[in-house]
Amino acid sequence: MAELLTTASSLQCPHGGTVSIVSANVKTKAGAALALATDTFTIAGCPFQIPVGTGTVPSPCVSVRWVVTNMRTKVDGTPTLSKTSSGVCLAATQAPQGPVSIVQTQPKASGQ
Repeated sequence: MAELLTTASSLQCPHGGTVSIVSANVKTKAGAALALATDTFTIAGCPFQIPVGTGTVPSPCVSVRWVVTNMRTKVDGTPTLSKTSSGVCLAATQAPQGPVSIVQTQPKASGQ
């Protein structure tokens, strides 16, 4: 059983930006709402820049798109997310910028 992500989980972009989870889910597990694949995952504080000519252009990660979710553990038919889920951090242009890092989950919240 994998540890499920909740709104209290800690996630980061590959450049150290902090991921915030805004969930429409009202069902809680271990005191926080379970994160759903359809929730909003916004990133703040990403310092990533792209080299251009002799300078750089800011290209921070701003959101997460999930590519691997839990197919067995669902809330009202929507897949949940766990420590084994995979997501890609995206720039404002929707360019992929690397995998999201799941730093901390709640061990009391688990599923398949």
